Amino acid sequence: MSLKTRQQKYVDALAGAGMTSPVTRQDLVAVCESTGIYACPPSWITQDSDRLVERGLYNIPELSSATPATTPAPVQGAAPVAVVSAPAMVQTATAAMTLGMTGGERTSLIPLAFDGYVKWGHFSDVEKIVRSKQFYPIFITGLSGNGKTLMVEQVCAKLKRECFRVNITRQTDEDDLLGGFRLINGNTVWQDGPVVSAMKQGGVLLLDEVDLASHNIMCLQPVLEGKGVFLKKIGQWVTPAPGFTVFATANTKGKGSDDGRFIGTSVLNEAFLDRFPITLEQPYATPATERKILAKQGCDNTFADHLTRWADMIRKAFSEGAVDEIISTRRLVNITKAYAIFGSKEKSINFCLSRFDDDTREAFSNLYSKVDADMLAGIDESTSADNSDATESADASNNKCPF
Repeated sequence: MSLKTRQQKYVDALAGAGMTSPVTRQDLVAVCESTGIYACPPSWITQDSDRLVERGLYNIPELSSATPATTPAPVQGAAPVAVVSAPAMVQTATAAMTLGMTGGERTSLIPLAFDGYVKWGHFSDVEKIVRSKQFYPIFITGLSGNGKTLMVEQVCAKLKRECFRVNITRQTDEDDLLGGFRLINGNTVWQDGPVVSAMKQGGVLLLDEVDLASHNIMCLQPVLEGKGVFLKKIGQWVTPAPGFTVFATANTKGKGSDDGRFIGTSVLNEAFLDRFPITLEQPYATPATERKILAKQGCDNTFADHLTRWADMIRKAFSEGAVDEIISTRRLVNITKAYAIFGSKEKSINFCLSRFDDDTREAFSNLYSKVDADMLAGIDESTSADNSDATESADASNNKCPF
C-alpha cells in the first residue's frame, strides 16, 4: 500500500516511538495524543480488515521500512501540542496495557514511602519474603487498625516493588480479579485484571480484607499454587513472572466472626486457606513502639505516653472480656491528628471516641482523664468556670426588672 504524506508521518511517528508490527490500539492512541497527527486512531488502520490481527491488534508492515520521526510535525492548522519523547510514549502505552486502564496514566504501582512509618512486628519477615522473589503466599491476620496492609505496602516501597492492592468484597468475582471484556471506543476488548497484571509484571499481589470474599474467590486456586492460570475466556495460559507472590490480609483466620465485631466476614474454603504456607498473626504494637509511631506523627512525648498507656489498659480489659471495644493504633494516630488541628486533648479524644456507644465513650474518656492528670485538672477548672458563669448569670437574671 502506498501511503499518503500524512499517513507516512504517522507511521514514522510510530517507528520513532519504538513500535513494531503488530501494534495495539492503545499504542495508536498514545502516538495520536502525543503528535497531533490524528485526533483519534486513524481509520485507515483500525477499519482495514486486512490489517486486523485480532481485537485491538493491527498489522502495520510499513513500520519495517519507516524512518523514525523524533520530532513529528503537527498537523497544519491544528493547535500546538506538547511533544513527548519516544521512550516516554512507549512507557505510557505499555503501562496502560499492563494495568488495563482506559484513561489516565500510571507508570508505576510502587507504593510511596511513608516517612512516618515505624518498622515493627513481622516487617523483617515480610521483607525477606519479598526480597527473595520467591513465590510464597502469606496470610496475615490481626485486629483492625494495627498496620497489616501498611506493612506490606511499606516493604514494597522500600524494595521498589510494584504492589497490586485489591480490596476484596462479597461482590468480587473472577471478572474483577482475572480480567474480562470491556467496551472501549466502540470495540469489545480483553483487559487483564489486577491478578493477571501482577503475575505478568512479577509484582506483589495484595488481597486486602480477603475474609470478606464469597466462594467466587476460588478462581484464585491455580494462582495460589504458583503454576499459572488459564484464562478460559480468551484461551490463554499465563505463567507468573519471577518475583510474583501473594499476600492476603484479614481480621479473622478465615473462619468467620462469632462475636459480630467483623460482620460480613466469611468462612473461607479450607482448600483456599491451605494454599497459604504460613499465617502471620499481627497483634497491636507494644506501648513503646506505639510511642515511636505517635512521635513520628508529631505528637509530644508526654501526650504520646498517656495515649499509649491508656490504649494498653483498654486492650488488656478487652482481652479479659471486661469491655467490648478496643482502641486501635489507627485511632491513636487519628487522635494525634485531631489534636494538631483543635489543640484540645479532651475534644480530640471525644471526637475519636464518638463512634462508640455513650456508655463506652464516657468510660474510655474518664479512664484517660485518670491517666492524664493535667487534662483532668483542665476539665475541673473548666467545670468550675462554667458553674461560676452560670451562677453569675442566674443572679443577674434575678435582679433584672421584668418590665
